[in-house]
Parts: sequence; structure tokens; C-alpha cells
Amino acid sequence: MNLQPLLQKSSRDHDHLCPRQILGVRLGLAGMNALGFDVPPAKKRLLVIVETDGCFSDGLSAATDCTVGHRTLRVEDFGKTAATFIDSQTNRAARIAPALDIRQRAYAYAPEESRHYFAQMRAYQVMPAAEMFSVCDVTLNIPIEAIISRAGMRVNCDICSEEIMNEREVHQDGLTLCRACAHGGYYHVGQNSLLSYALQQEAFL
Repeated sequence: MNLQPLLQKSSRDHDHLCPRQILGVRLGLAGMNALGFDVPPAKKRLLVIVETDGCFSDGLSAATDCTVGHRTLRVEDFGKTAATFIDSQTNRAARIAPALDIRQRAYAYAPEESRHYFAQMRAYQVMPAAEMFSVCDVTLNIPIEAIISRAGMRVNCDICSEEIMNEREVHQDGLTLCRACAHGGYYHVGQNSLLSYALQQEAFL
């Protein structure tokens, strides 16, 4: 696959191209290749779980055509420039990660460039994939069916009453709960907002 159009696609919304975007594009191509795909497969067959957000994930998306909007790209933010590629038809999964010394290896492919950033910019475009990445077959801890779920499924949380989509509810003590009410969310509601919310709920009832 021609690398340059993919790099242009990745950098389109950034107004620049950076090493992590290039790394994401190359890793995306390597992940597809590990599952036997030369180009992105049709009909949402490929699911990618990426382990960080930012420029790297945009590069990966440019190579694979997987996006959050199409529910073919999931972000599990471990802060790592790595990703797991899953064939939803065969359930085969492979995790691709950069070689631990990939930055050091890059200098051999850009010997005239002493600046780290620009050495990586050049090297990541030409390095053989075998020198850039480790490839490991993995088994998912959660069934692929549970990860993908069924679109269009909707229920309401018995505590906050908010709608829960895609079978992400939790059944606990006979209640149907959203994950925030069941386990605690990444936010807490301020007192003024809580009072306003209670009044809205009372008016609704």
C-alpha cells in the first residue's frame, strides 16, 4: 500500500505530520497484515483496540479505516502506542507494539539527521516493519460479541434514569444500572447541579 496518501489523510486535520502519526499508519498496516489483510476489509470485519489517543490513533485510523464513529475503533487508554487487531469473523486477534528500542533503531535509517524528531520522521517511513514492531497473537479476556454488542439496544438506568445504549448496562441487586451509578464514574455532580437535576426528575415524574 502506498504510504504517502495515508500520511496525508492522517495529517489532514492536524495541519502537520509528526512521528507518532507515521508510527500509527505503519502499525495499522502491520496489524492488518498480521491478520492477512492487504487493505481494510469491508463490512466492519476489522475491530481495532488502540491503547492511547492522540496523533498515533489518528494515523492508525487512516491506515485501517476504523473509527470510533463506525464502532470499529475502541480506545483503551493505557498510554501505549500499541493496538490489538481483531478479525470479527474468525475471532483471531493480534497485538502490535513498537520495538522497545525503535527510537534508537531509527538513527540507522536517517544517519545524516542528528535531531531526534526529524530522524524518526524519516526513518519511520522507510524502516522494515519487522524492525519496527513486535507481533503477538493474543486471546481476548472478553468475548468479541460482548465488545461489539448489539447496536440499537436501549435501557434506562434505575438510579439516574439516563439512557444506556449498546448493552453497556450493569445488573446489580435486581436493578439495571449505568456503569457510573454501579461502579462510580469519572466525575461527580456538584450540589447546585444535583438540586437542579432532582427538580427536573420530580417534574418529569
